[in-house]
This record gives sequence, C-alpha cells and structure tokens, in this order.
Amino acid sequence: MSMVETPMMQRLGHYLDATAYRGGVIAANIANLDTPGYHTKDVDFRSQLASVMSDGETAAKPHVVEVQGLTERPDGNNVNMDREGLALGQAQLQFQTGVALLKSEMHRLSQAIHEGGSQ
Repeated sequence: MSMVETPMMQRLGHYLDATAYRGGVIAANIANLDTPGYHTKDVDFRSQLASVMSDGETAAKPHVVEVQGLTERPDGNNVNMDREGLALGQAQLQFQTGVALLKSEMHRLSQAIHEGGSQ
C-alpha cells in the first residue's frame, strides 16, 4: 500500500477487479452461446464481495461456479442470452458504482491533503 492509498481504496480496487473478472466470465458465456455442451458459469460474487470487504489487503481469485437450474437445449448448452445480458448489465453497474466510490475516496483524501496544508 502506498502513502496515498487508503485501506478503503485498496478494498475498492479489489472490488473493481472482482467485477471486471465477472464481466469476463459473462462475456465467455456469450461467446460460447452456440458451443455444444457448454454450461453457463458465473462468479460467486456475494462471497467474493464479503471476502474483499473483510480482508482488504489480500484478494483471492474469484470463485467461478457453474450456474444450476438453467434450461438445457438439445445440444447440451444452457446459455440464455436474456440472463447473460441482464448479468452483464448488473456487472457494469457494479463496476460503475465502484468507480464512483473510488473517486469519492480520492476526493476525500485530496481535500484532507489540501486542508491540512493550509493550516
């Protein structure tokens, strides 16, 4: 951790990494829409988020799981574009929220530096 990086910034960085990773998993599902036998995967995001928030110094690689309960087509593939589009939108919103929180933390730190220097 650098001198200008707060523990919250570090946690938010791990959060952004996890949301970006989830976006990649969802993109892989979309890319395999027509691959026979491919099963939809997703990141266990809640447990990943809990891990990041409880231990901000180290971030474990996100845990990818096969999504259960989806309808399988005759070719064995169970990717559903509606589900993937919704999941991708959710991941994008989560990432944008993380960026906004990180910007807010940087602004807070900048204010503290500027106000501390004027005294």
